[in-house]
Amino acid sequence: MNPPRASARTRKARARTVADRLADEYPGSAKELCALEFETPFQLLAATILSAQSTDVRVNMVTPVLFAAYPDAASLAGADPEAVEDIVRSTGFFRAKTKSLIGMAQAVCDRFGGEVPTGMEDLVTLPGVGRKTANVLRSVAFGLPGLPVDTHVGRLTRRLGLTTATDPVKVEAEVSPMVTPDELGALSLRLILHGRAVCVARKPRCEDCVLSDVCPSSTLLKPTRRRVATA
Repeated sequence: MNPPRASARTRKARARTVADRLADEYPGSAKELCALEFETPFQLLAATILSAQSTDVRVNMVTPVLFAAYPDAASLAGADPEAVEDIVRSTGFFRAKTKSLIGMAQAVCDRFGGEVPTGMEDLVTLPGVGRKTANVLRSVAFGLPGLPVDTHVGRLTRRLGLTTATDPVKVEAEVSPMVTPDELGALSLRLILHGRAVCVARKPRCEDCVLSDVCPSSTLLKPTRRRVATA
């Protein structure tokens, strides 16, 4: 069930409170909060592609081997697909991911001189890269504005009454103006951490939530029915 509708002014004020409290709860920059291990924008892009339908822990087990063999776009662009498949197999959907990785590397070399572009309009043209992946790269690797919207971010922003949208692009468009551009990447990662630890999908732990007093979906704010005594 969607949280009750709120005015734009109320949503923005609540977003400010959410951003401030989660910053205290999960301190650090977007780069510091990111669980994926990388050294260059290219490596983060490859790791983010691998993270689809996988865990950050699993990806971090695979990428050291991948990056040792293919440290940059030029080396991955000419890789043998079967060799890449063997390395990334444990992340799942390894054939599709291998195709995306090699295609991404070839596009980076052919169209951007071997350097990963920073613009959203360029990033989303790379194989395997959608808006969420592009926003991860922009906010974490380049320190640019970008709100990656995954299932956690979508769920929490709806529960918090910041949006009623279910489409990630619409969530991004509605929530992004509510905080300053430099906060977007870290806010996304904090919402993800909070969604995993406290505001879980099936049974949110409202009693342990630092946002329970401002969240319209909090079970702690729902009035209890009073029993009427009968004679």
